Amino acid sequence: MTIAAAGWPYDESMPHLARSARRIFLGPALRDDKLAGQLLTKRLALPIFASDPLSSVAYATQEILLILSLGGLAYLYLTPYLGAAVVLLLAVVVLSYRQVVHAYPSGGGSYEVASKNLGPSAGLTVASALLIDYVMTVAVSVAAGVDNLISAVPALNSYRVTLAVGFIVILTAMNLRGARESGKAFAVPTYAFIAGVLALIVTGLIQLAVGSAPVAESAGYTITPEVSGLTGLALVFFALRAFSSGCTALTGVEAISNGVPAFRKPKSRNAAMTLVIMGTAAITMFAGITALAIISKVHIASNTCDLVGFAGDCATAPQRTVIAQIAAAVFGGHSNVGFYYIQAATVLILVLAANTAYNGFPLLASVLGRDHYLPHQLHHRGDRLTYSNGIILLALAAGALIIVFQASVTHLIQMYILGVFTSFTLSQAGMVRHWTRLLAGEQDSAERRRIRARRLLNGTGSILTGAVLVIVTISKFTEGAYLVVIAMPILFTVMRAVRKHYDGVSKQMELDADSFILPADVHAIVLVSELNRPTAQALAYARVAHPSELEAVTVESEGTAALQKKWDTLEVPVPLKVLESSYREMTRPIVRYVKSLSKSGTIVTVYLPEYIVGHWWEQILHNQSALRLKSRLLFMPGVAVTSVPWLLESAHRRGPPKPKPTPGDVRRGL
Repeated sequence: MTIAAAGWPYDESMPHLARSARRIFLGPALRDDKLAGQLLTKRLALPIFASDPLSSVAYATQEILLILSLGGLAYLYLTPYLGAAVVLLLAVVVLSYRQVVHAYPSGGGSYEVASKNLGPSAGLTVASALLIDYVMTVAVSVAAGVDNLISAVPALNSYRVTLAVGFIVILTAMNLRGARESGKAFAVPTYAFIAGVLALIVTGLIQLAVGSAPVAESAGYTITPEVSGLTGLALVFFALRAFSSGCTALTGVEAISNGVPAFRKPKSRNAAMTLVIMGTAAITMFAGITALAIISKVHIASNTCDLVGFAGDCATAPQRTVIAQIAAAVFGGHSNVGFYYIQAATVLILVLAANTAYNGFPLLASVLGRDHYLPHQLHHRGDRLTYSNGIILLALAAGALIIVFQASVTHLIQMYILGVFTSFTLSQAGMVRHWTRLLAGEQDSAERRRIRARRLLNGTGSILTGAVLVIVTISKFTEGAYLVVIAMPILFTVMRAVRKHYDGVSKQMELDADSFILPADVHAIVLVSELNRPTAQALAYARVAHPSELEAVTVESEGTAALQKKWDTLEVPVPLKVLESSYREMTRPIVRYVKSLSKSGTIVTVYLPEYIVGHWWEQILHNQSALRLKSRLLFMPGVAVTSVPWLLESAHRRGPPKPKPTPGDVRRGL
């Protein structure tokens, strides 16, 4: 029986390899004073925080058409009206969040607005909705990007899930490198997409003006209707369902309000300007793509086999996306450079749209960690000054969704916008409360008029987004939204439980009048299995501490008689106590004895000799019984456990890792 406990093995080669690989992929660690260098200009902030709403124009129109096509070609006339409604709603939400950016620049966004104005429960509801929506953003954006890649290269269809997971890994690595670096990497694709879509829209409208309107490859298809003869309320509900699908164009709008601290000064003004630029670009591109889809007569269906005239096996061959069909129609076919440019830019922007969530999720999780609603580890920055724990957590959750739903946009999209409209609605309602509070204390008539105008804008936004929330919940509930409805209360409850735990811990650790009273006695025991140098060292440590009482303790075994004889022969100046063990147990007799010593005002200190080895495989050769014993003793009140390390030769040879000098030390010649 060996008392020595096994700590984590120290193998210098393994940590060194891990550190080297990490530095190659993520870059060197950054000092705290480099944080200012990670702050973003408007030029870099746009691709980081706005890639999601900018990219959603690539599939928002398609989502409207997919719902309308359930009625065949009969209801496609509703497309321009629904598109206009989405544009109006997007404009209202952008202007509303512009006010949030100025009123709450600390970075909490919708969560902070709801918490401070509507109470903690409303804030947690917003937080749970946004966290889920950010995960969905990554899954949907990456899946949609893979869809467009397959539209250009259909042979990749069988690798859909693998490609999606691979993109998530790349995005995670880029974001772990730092916000500024990811912004530089993602800026070119974002601006390339904006330029490409604007060129597509202008070219298509010029062709229309000169009498040569573009015609989509699917213009001659008809669609077998799944529903027909809709009138009255049934038609209204059908149109609202299509409208709610088109509202995916609004996802990610709130991310800038969460990321205000990441901007350079003046933070609020730069964030507000970026928000306006994003809104203007998104509205222009969405309106243009919707117009070209109508002009070129794009026909697309949820079930490919409903397309009458579709060339190919409808059971296996994928449909080309709406933006792919428009690009082919405008630029003259699928082999044209313009077509491939649009497809490449669309794939990149859709994949990079997940970057909005990669910034929003960790920032929000950090705020929640600060407020004790999530583990505190999420509040701390990593060695690249990013919230790396939040980034990794987001990647794992999104990757799991991609695998479970096989990277299907059709399935994932149904769970997408419920969370974001929950946060929109509560955030705007909170802003109404905020302006009402300011109005009550304002005397200047001009300022009161401005506050009333702002309150009216946020009130309008709250009503509109609330209506969309109801529509989305009803229309998408049975198609997958019910999963979000279930997940939000679960996450809400978990965060409340985490806060309750942290509050309880804080209360238990509060100082009182007895906090600094010394214990009446300290009874120290040194656990012994055999008398050797590690045991002698542990006895020396215990004696130096001068406890009130000190004894060595062993558990009865075959070697007990020999141990007692050696103890007496060497005249060890500490009494040896032998505990009986009828069933050859070690842990239970020691725990029972320690418990008998523990009493009010007495501290029991247990000293454990611990072997430290140099290689991981050496751990297998040493008994782990002390680890089990330590785990039992640590849960006993009034008991302290002290490990006394003894380095074996292999640990001495390896030694501790030498600290690498910092760049500043190198410059100073240290």
